[in-house]
Amino acid sequence: MKGPEQEEASLTAGFAEIRTVSATGSLTSGRRLAQNTLWNLCGNLAPLPIAFLCIPPLVRALGTTRFGILSLVWALIGYAAVFDFGLGRALTQLVAQKLGNNGQKDVPALVWTSQLIMLLLGLSGTALLFALSGWLVPDVLHVPPMLQRETLWSLYFLALSIPVVISTAGLRGLLEAYQQFAVIGSLRLPNALLTFAAPLLVLPFSRRLAPVVATLVVGRFIMWWAHLVYARKVVPEVLGGVPWGRQAIRPLIEFGGWMTVSNIVGPLMVTLDRFVIAAVVSVAAVAYYATPFDVITKLWLVPAALLGVMFPAFTMTFAQDRARTLLLYERSLKLLLLGLFPVMVGVIVFASDGLRLWVGADFAAHSTRVLELLAAGVFVNCLAQVPFALIQGAGRPDLTAKMHLLELPGYLLGLCYLTRRYGIDGAAVAWTARALIDALVVFALSKRFLPRGRHQVSRVSLVLAGSFIVFALASQVQGLIFKGVFLVLTLAAFAPVMWFMVLSPEERTLAQEWL
Repeated sequence: MKGPEQEEASLTAGFAEIRTVSATGSLTSGRRLAQNTLWNLCGNLAPLPIAFLCIPPLVRALGTTRFGILSLVWALIGYAAVFDFGLGRALTQLVAQKLGNNGQKDVPALVWTSQLIMLLLGLSGTALLFALSGWLVPDVLHVPPMLQRETLWSLYFLALSIPVVISTAGLRGLLEAYQQFAVIGSLRLPNALLTFAAPLLVLPFSRRLAPVVATLVVGRFIMWWAHLVYARKVVPEVLGGVPWGRQAIRPLIEFGGWMTVSNIVGPLMVTLDRFVIAAVVSVAAVAYYATPFDVITKLWLVPAALLGVMFPAFTMTFAQDRARTLLLYERSLKLLLLGLFPVMVGVIVFASDGLRLWVGADFAAHSTRVLELLAAGVFVNCLAQVPFALIQGAGRPDLTAKMHLLELPGYLLGLCYLTRRYGIDGAAVAWTARALIDALVVFALSKRFLPRGRHQVSRVSLVLAGSFIVFALASQVQGLIFKGVFLVLTLAAFAPVMWFMVLSPEERTLAQEWL
């Protein structure tokens, strides 16, 4: 028999487990995840109309050269987060893991440890940019002599903002772990205003770059303070002291280090094709390739919005309820398949007509096949982001980083060979083939993290094979009437296949209730 102290300890542990399950269920409920995905998508889209309205008057007021430098400053502010070396994502994963394991008491130490490491990294970035600015301005950027002084001061101001930008990334990671995407999405609107609209306020007084960039730096400080305020509301203990968790240093650095490898190699494989095309074919051919690429990859906003929400959800449920992880994993795949397949079929069917209307017959003649091939590759890549997020959410970013390192040399060789032999069409084939291989590998790797995961690769392979057959047929249809008929018939067949063969009975019931 148990004594009173043992019974009390058992009851305490039981209530703790109930609270954990309750918290995990609340943060990963279907309704909340759906709402957070919409918030994330809206937040990602919010800067676009603001930039569209603010950029023309900035160009007119600053002139082409100054605006070009301002564009570089915007890009550098965006890339300043690279100096966090994946610690923002690592913090999201580790905090979500603590929440799934009822380790909320360890969260403040995680937050402060990551913030202090980020401060050191940010100060290093500041010192590096200060040291390199005198060389970058005249020798790398080739800024005209009359603008070199104000450009130099602009880079100095920008350097001061690096620690703040990195710290903000960490605070955002904390909010993501707690599924506070409504807050994050809401903050993206004032951030866009401070980035694109605030410089307009300076123009009546000065049209020099330094004060314009100074407004951007002030905006970064304001956004850092806003993120700190909301982080304190989510975790009040954060400002109760500065706890240092020495045991958290290693997992933060390990996770962040592998994330950094993926963050460097992954985007490199996305942009390598343009440089190879310029070297092997011509610079003019880059435009024929980059234009459809930049258009079709805008669809990455959809999986980015969904999986930004699912990443901490995968981590939390993986630590506490793997059956729930499997459910979220499968529904994420189905949502992307349901949302993207009809779009991709439409893009491929009307690729030549759309390009002809948008950028002219010359572009359409060169870029149609590229758009068709890249659409298939982007579709596969979007689906592959689900197992990619699962693997990293389960705490194994080393697997995806090693995969990228192994892929890079083979992709580069294939890209050079196919581009030299088939031009920009060959580059598109290489990119799509890499996306397909990448998808099959990450789906295979995800098996170990899922109950019944052994069934996933064969099912996904069938879906991809069927999709590629439809895409191939869509690219061969000629004539607007036949294209319209093909699209209607394809979607008419896709709907019952999704309804009866892909969606589960419970999901069909949920869909009927929603409709």
